[in-house]
Amino acid sequence: MELLQLEYFIAVARLEHMTEAAHRLHVTQSSLSKTIQRLEEDLGVPLFDRSGRKLRLSEPGRRFLPRAEKALFELKQGRQELKDLSGLESSTLKLAVTTASTLPGILRAFRRKLPDIHFHVQMLPMQEMIALLQRGEVDFCLSSPPVRGGDVECQVVYNDYIYLAVPAGHPLAGRKSLCLIELKDEWFVGVKQGYGIRDLVDSVCQASGFLPRYVYEGDEPARLIDLVEAGIGLAFIPGTARNTQEHIRLIPLEDQRLVREIALLWHKNRYISQAGLIFREVVIGYFAKL
Repeated sequence: MELLQLEYFIAVARLEHMTEAAHRLHVTQSSLSKTIQRLEEDLGVPLFDRSGRKLRLSEPGRRFLPRAEKALFELKQGRQELKDLSGLESSTLKLAVTTASTLPGILRAFRRKLPDIHFHVQMLPMQEMIALLQRGEVDFCLSSPPVRGGDVECQVVYNDYIYLAVPAGHPLAGRKSLCLIELKDEWFVGVKQGYGIRDLVDSVCQASGFLPRYVYEGDEPARLIDLVEAGIGLAFIPGTARNTQEHIRLIPLEDQRLVREIALLWHKNRYISQAGLIFREVVIGYFAKL
């Protein structure tokens, strides 16, 4: 059994499509197919159920996939550890986040310590983010809500209160605080379902007797303030996303459940590089000062 066979098998298993997997791996489809066939011959079982161009993992394939992923994961960790010890540490730190409002400050603080380290950051819904972390494809996640259990190590770093953002000329703009039920007839702009803050807001509002009505749902939280200022709708904004725009009012909400926990996540069985350890210290220190 060769490592290349395992890499190809995992790619095909995740995509369930030979042509797309060949494209991702930059190999010909015939070469990929022959490599998978050799692996099946070595193992003595079919790993896929084939129906025309469609592929589905067979029962043996479903059982073998997590073991193949674990084997490659451990080898990658060993390679990373040796690079670290040899002073050849990777120059890129890979991050996935469900909350991005604090990222500029965190990355700026980290760059002051290690200016030569680069970043690759993805803004993702919760399930996609955790899948990347479990597969070892990102180093850290910044998540709200926290995720606990399994291979995920979780440290809550901040309790972030949620405010209502209204344009300056709105009838509610002069209020010092608001009850949620007062907002039942308003229109809102927000992120899509699957993002932590959206799911939290919807859950708490529903428990208060209504579901928010959204005129806009997107995947760019930073755009919400501009939409509020334009009068498109109101928005639930975390305290860490506050800004100094004079045309926006942030009003405290009286429901104490409207607070999100921000957590730093990492894989408990994955080797953490020296850069990673410093990044973790920076994140914890950044939130301690807020």
